Amino acid sequence: MNTVIRHIFTAVLLGFILTFIVTVVTLFVFVDDWSLIAGAKVGEVNYLVVLFGIPIVGGLIIGIVTGTYWQQRLRHIEKQMDELLKGRKVKAASEFKEIKKIETFLIEIQEKIRDQTEAAQRLATDRATEREKSLQEVVVQERNRLARELHDSVSQQLFAASMMMSAINEENTSTPVRKQLHLVENMIQQSQMEMRALLLHLRPVALKGKSLHEGIKELLLELTEKVPMKITWKIEAFHLDKGVEDQLFRVTQESVSNTLRHSKATNLEVILMERDETVILRVVDNGIGFNIDTVKTNSYGLQNMRERAFEIGGSFKIISIPGEGTRMEIKVPNLGKEGEHHD
Repeated sequence: MNTVIRHIFTAVLLGFILTFIVTVVTLFVFVDDWSLIAGAKVGEVNYLVVLFGIPIVGGLIIGIVTGTYWQQRLRHIEKQMDELLKGRKVKAASEFKEIKKIETFLIEIQEKIRDQTEAAQRLATDRATEREKSLQEVVVQERNRLARELHDSVSQQLFAASMMMSAINEENTSTPVRKQLHLVENMIQQSQMEMRALLLHLRPVALKGKSLHEGIKELLLELTEKVPMKITWKIEAFHLDKGVEDQLFRVTQESVSNTLRHSKATNLEVILMERDETVILRVVDNGIGFNIDTVKTNSYGLQNMRERAFEIGGSFKIISIPGEGTRMEIKVPNLGKEGEHHD
């Protein structure tokens, strides 16, 4: 029930009760003949109408005034809660004592959430440092060896097969055969995309001394030379804790790899920026999209990206419409100490 309506109903009901009690007491104590009251008039209006009209009018006025007052206060609290939910700073701006107390509690809750997020990011940084220190050289060498061999053998053979199929298709061949050859050529090209996505997974995932914007730019520049896809980016440089950078870079690799393997997209856009102490990572493609309700429950890749975002105190959102593409977005509070931007 609406706040104003509820206050009106309460005020009218209370007015009726008080009027009824006062009327009954007055009749029993001071009046012997009740019929005189029923026939009495105030001006041209029956006395009973006036008697019961007063609580209605009074209740409406009181209900509207008090209901409007509390509705405004509740909307103010609702707005502050929305600011807290969105990660924005809650400010104690109310002049009313009751609301100020609630705002104080909200500010304390926000500080606790901020402290927990800082602790989570510090933990992620410590874990990233420990992972780099404990990483065995033999594992890195094996990954590099496998990626190199796949690139030098299977990838090169797929490329050569694709070129041969293109040359064959240019010759004058019967229509049925040409359709089959085009189908084979498309299969080879898809295999090439799958291979490039696999190589993207096999390459070292640590930034290895690079900043986040340097690592993402290097990744995208390499892809522009190898995949038949228009790749654009808007990458800003700013300071981030190492653990946060490491996780965001891994999410970028995962998201780009998913685009190469599944989206059949012709355009890919990557955005990394900071607004209002919040880091925003966005990956958008114009591919075939998918049904989120069907995929998100059994997709290891999506679950992995979501967990990485939550691990550093961020939020993860993915929007995909079949036939219209996919948009992945992560927002992370930048709570690291202000430092010089990486060059």
